[in-house]
Amino acid sequence: MPIPADATLADVGEFGLIDELVGLFPQGEQVLVGPGDDAAVLRVRTGHVVVSTDLVVEGRHFRRDWASAEDVGHRAAAQNLSDVNAMGGRAGSLTIGLAAPADLPARWALDFARGFADECSLVGASVVGGDLTRADQVVIAVTVIGACTQSPVLRSGARPGDVLAITGRQGWSAGGLAVLGRGFRSPRVLVEAYRRPEPPYAAGPVAAEAGATAMIDVSDGLLADAGHLAARSGVAIDVHAAAFEVPEPLHAVGAALNADPLQFVLGGGDDHALLATFEHVEDVPPGWAVIGEVVAGEGVTVDGAAYDGPTGWTHF
Repeated sequence: MPIPADATLADVGEFGLIDELVGLFPQGEQVLVGPGDDAAVLRVRTGHVVVSTDLVVEGRHFRRDWASAEDVGHRAAAQNLSDVNAMGGRAGSLTIGLAAPADLPARWALDFARGFADECSLVGASVVGGDLTRADQVVIAVTVIGACTQSPVLRSGARPGDVLAITGRQGWSAGGLAVLGRGFRSPRVLVEAYRRPEPPYAAGPVAAEAGATAMIDVSDGLLADAGHLAARSGVAIDVHAAAFEVPEPLHAVGAALNADPLQFVLGGGDDHALLATFEHVEDVPPGWAVIGEVVAGEGVTVDGAAYDGPTGWTHF
């Protein structure tokens, strides 16, 4: 029987909600046993298994007055699918843990699940299980399992002389967050970019096949994540500011907030663009833009100097 529109989680109950959720998640051919047992059973034919886990916490990573439940579902799925993409792999299966207040509308949980499933469908991934429990706020834990048919691309392979390249939107989500934080809803294109990122899902495997030496997805901030590449590889990275074409909506937000629009590009995260290094510029695949270089040393600079603006998100 369909769940009433005004029902809460307490009204529906754990297993009533689970029964509804299971029907929202189609299963792929790699799933031997899906939701309903103690654990899922998956088939991996060839290559390397890659696994990643992320948390999404209400008030920290999203606000229900800024994004719909479906938007939150898209965002939660995207940030996990992007992690596998950044290894040069393809995501196949995910599990979701959802902790929520008893008075949360059951419709919110179902809409969240629909958004999550829709995002997973973009890469052909299946939700194969999860868990529900009560909490004082919404907390979502997602684990994604994927595979790489070639050696995974790590953060630690960059070498002096490599070029740094990026693909995907960058700075749009940060611009949308800045707008929402001031109580506005426009430019709408930036607000929508914050609510539903568009990771370049096909680009990770392509970069791996092209010989990417190191790779990361831009979730915390371009300069911050470039710093992770530099630290793990034992090198320095110099980013070229002139390599970026700052889109008009970011110029509009910069003017409204009296801020340099480039700061959204250099310090923004959550677009889940891919940042990678390649040995030669000729190795860089179509659709990628060269934005810097790897040099000897440590840390990240912009045009050869320390950057005095925001470099990215920190959790503590």
